[in-house]
Amino acid sequence: MSVIKKSLLIVASVLVLIQFIRPARNISSTLSANDITLHYRVPDTVLTLLKRSCYDCHSNNTVYPWYDRVQPVGWWLQYHVNHGKHGLNFSEFASYGPEKQVKKLKDIREAITEGSMPLDSYLWIHGDARLGEGEKALIAGWTDSLRVLIAGKK
Repeated sequence: MSVIKKSLLIVASVLVLIQFIRPARNISSTLSANDITLHYRVPDTVLTLLKRSCYDCHSNNTVYPWYDRVQPVGWWLQYHVNHGKHGLNFSEFASYGPEKQVKKLKDIREAITEGSMPLDSYLWIHGDARLGEGEKALIAGWTDSLRVLIAGKK
């Protein structure tokens, strides 16, 4: 057997074997007691936008595409979800202190209005997650009013 054939056989074997090593999925069956919607008013229009454009990476409930079961793609997706939840998790928002909540809301506003969120790599597959200018303004207005409310409670 040639070196090329042996190499291809090894690569194929590794690709098959890694299919059995899957990351834990980010799917919760219950609403967290710290969920932002249980502690603050989130208008339905804003919540719909957040769920469409943010929740896959910034909540405890990711809607996974079919290809997340193909490794190493699934690992890459889970890394992004874990990284996103580490930065902001709407499902655990109330567990943050007031100063951190105000900062996160400011960060949301900046990321949305500057266009750094949703990520371009997310938008390649989830084109419906793209936010129009009016939708960005709606989220920005909500973050501004919620920041004022939280800062006033300190």
